Amino acid sequence: MALPEGFMQELKSRSDIADIVSSYVSLRRRGRNLVGLCPFHSEKTPSFNLYPETGSFYCFGCGAGGDVITFVRRI
Repeated sequence: MALPEGFMQELKSRSDIADIVSSYVSLRRRGRNLVGLCPFHSEKTPSFNLYPETGSFYCFGCGAGGDVITFVRRI
């Protein structure tokens, strides 16, 4: 059952992606962005990047990416 698009947009606008992701990933500031070990695959060097300004994330190791909704669905 799909949720209405308006509801999804409202949920995204009210959710701070950094607060939610930091519950699962230890993040460090790197410039304007945050980096940490990806929760979706095993790694020793941080390749998980969080972009607070756009409310998105991307892992350069496994290619996982998206917004706060995508993160919660995958976790």
